[in-house]
Amino acid sequence: MGAKLRVYKRRIRSVTATKKITKAMEMIAASRIVKAQRQVAASTPYASELTRAVTAVATGSNTQHALTTEVDKPARAAVLLITSDRGLAGGYSSNAIKAAEKLTERLKAEGKEVDTFIVGRKGVSYYAFREREVAESWTGFTDSPTYADAKAVAGPLIAAVQKDTAEGGVDELHIVFTEFVSMMTQTPVDDRLLPLSLDKQDETEKSTKDEILPLFEFEPSPEDVLDALLPRYVESRIYNALLQAAASKHAATRRAMKSATDNAEDLIKSLSRLANAARQAEITQEISEIVGGASALADATAGSD
Repeated sequence: MGAKLRVYKRRIRSVTATKKITKAMEMIAASRIVKAQRQVAASTPYASELTRAVTAVATGSNTQHALTTEVDKPARAAVLLITSDRGLAGGYSSNAIKAAEKLTERLKAEGKEVDTFIVGRKGVSYYAFREREVAESWTGFTDSPTYADAKAVAGPLIAAVQKDTAEGGVDELHIVFTEFVSMMTQTPVDDRLLPLSLDKQDETEKSTKDEILPLFEFEPSPEDVLDALLPRYVESRIYNALLQAAASKHAATRRAMKSATDNAEDLIKSLSRLANAARQAEITQEISEIVGGASALADATAGSD
């Protein structure tokens, strides 16, 4: 019985040590969420205003720019998938991968070839294990991305959009990332970055726009303005997506580690009850042995008398 009690105590010490680790990871993730939220809040207005500026140039001129013009029959699309470099975040990366898989299936059903670009070791490992081709990948910065990282990711994507499909270029650019909604809710989304989707307008807005369009003048030309704005548009949107994904990952890690800590506490309580029961059984057995021995000794003494 003593061996059984030692096993319970050893397991309690092990679970207690694990609980300390998960609690520390929960607190670290919680502290990182605050910083990530601030970065998302700071980058979103710039990305939104830059999108409006590009939309204004695209709608305010009759320029047929390669990055804003819909292709009649798109043949190839690029999909940028943003996952995490690390695990211990519940279903964060797997949910993003599932969203990318659904998008890829939809694009292929439309008759388009898909080139996959991946950010994060989890996504890279997923595709490598299944021996799927990846156009390009980036790792090592998903927890705390910078604008330089977003620029490095955007470069090959913009170059692919500017090429002809015959030369390995693409007609569309899609991005899949996890949007940070709240501390408890993070939603995988897919968004088409290029060609730029212009907002639908009603008849009143269209007539107003037709009246204002002649007032627009572009210097040096609408093409040059779009050439200058659109790379920054893609970079800012990717940067915002990276920050959203980082905040979502930290929130998912915090939630997963809190769940692990709670489970460890429940397991410690359960093991403590089992250890107490084993100790009580051991004490009861010892008392029974003492009483039995005393009775046997008393009977032997009485017989000798």
